[in-house]
Amino acid sequence: MKTIMSTKSLKNIFASALMLAATATTFAQEEEAAEKPKLEISGSVDAYYRTTFNDAGAATTATSTSFANQTGFALGMANLVGSYETGSTGVVVDLVFGPRGTEATFNNDVLNGIINQAYVYWNVSEKTTLTIGRFNTFLGYEVIAPQGNFNYSVSHLFSNGPFSHMGLKADFALSDDVSLMVGVMNPWDTNDISGTGEYSFGTQLGVHGQYLNLYYDSGKNDGLGFEIDYTGGFDITDSFFFGINAAYNNNSETDTGFYGAAIYPQIATSDAFSLGLRGEYFVKTADGFEDAPVTALTLTGSFTKDNLIIKPEIRLDTFGNDNEPYLDSDGNATNNLSSFALAAIYSF
Repeated sequence: MKTIMSTKSLKNIFASALMLAATATTFAQEEEAAEKPKLEISGSVDAYYRTTFNDAGAATTATSTSFANQTGFALGMANLVGSYETGSTGVVVDLVFGPRGTEATFNNDVLNGIINQAYVYWNVSEKTTLTIGRFNTFLGYEVIAPQGNFNYSVSHLFSNGPFSHMGLKADFALSDDVSLMVGVMNPWDTNDISGTGEYSFGTQLGVHGQYLNLYYDSGKNDGLGFEIDYTGGFDITDSFFFGINAAYNNNSETDTGFYGAAIYPQIATSDAFSLGLRGEYFVKTADGFEDAPVTALTLTGSFTKDNLIIKPEIRLDTFGNDNEPYLDSDGNATNNLSSFALAAIYSF
């Protein structure tokens, strides 16, 4: 018996087909959007006011550490970071402008010291990433970008180690709490080895947020030599963190080096304000010369409002072994320098 389909049934079938087609199109568009390359922009701008106490002249107002050493009102740097990712590969370009950026790149690289980082990467698997290019150092507790540090001024340990590396590294996530990095690079902060043929090697082992770092180059041609560095910290309570950094460096080629340790106790008094102390003991060594130990105490407050961070900071550097690198208010040599800084950092 022949069955005749009603007009209503035909309408229902047609409507269902349209819904299926629309759903399939939506899924296809979502999948295409998920696979579309992603461009992300981030960065920061920082500026500060700094003054020193009991100091005789502008030539003696700088500490023996990097960055934030000018007096009066000064610019730190403007930082612009762009990242672009397609599937398992991507690229990062980190540009810096201003005194802090110039000092961090030694003003001798491509584009006159503007490029802080520029590298490409390949996520070979969920647990393995390869990176080649210029990337910031894996050594030390502190970083170049000020929003990444609790204290605004930086330590002697960070200032005397490498800032960046040019080379190839492989990162391995061995488990949720254990990581390993190995790398072969040019000697520290070197963009071209055509005159020397020298390379450096580095590795980092991370276990539950504690990191043991090793670096080696021959020490020739202004190389760093050998450095071992521990960086870590512990959450004592929900509001109290205790950070630690210790390092030892030796350049057998030049008979120079350094060693020291720093602690970073930090307490959050509210969601918007924290207070932190950096206590550091640092010794710079040289064969045939008396060591130059320095004790540096830095007390920093950190107030956050949206993307803006305000950091008032008091710092005291004191040298030992009769080292007197500063002048007091009477123009006489002295072993200590005290300073105050007020910094503003906006990150996006």
